[in-house]
Amino acid sequence: MAPMSARQPSVSEETETLDRTLAKNEEIAADVQDASDHLAVVATVLEKELPDNVQVDDVAQAIEHANQIEKQLARSAQALAEVNEALANQIEKRNG
Repeated sequence: MAPMSARQPSVSEETETLDRTLAKNEEIAADVQDASDHLAVVATVLEKELPDNVQVDDVAQAIEHANQIEKQLARSAQALAEVNEALANQIEKRNG
């Protein structure tokens, strides 16, 4: 008995899949960037509005942690943007 071969997806189907993947990735990138922006505002307000004598121990650590998270989110948003650009280029080549 000959083995059954799975049907290979057409270029059109692959492009549709890539289009959906890109759209979802762009949504996620926007969410990550939005979270980064909001966290930057929160950290800035905390740093500026809390007197230095309050910015000690746990509060100081929380502010520093918020700053670190904001930077990581910004890096993640940038990485997602680069991936999205690569996906968009690949889709364009396939449609080309």
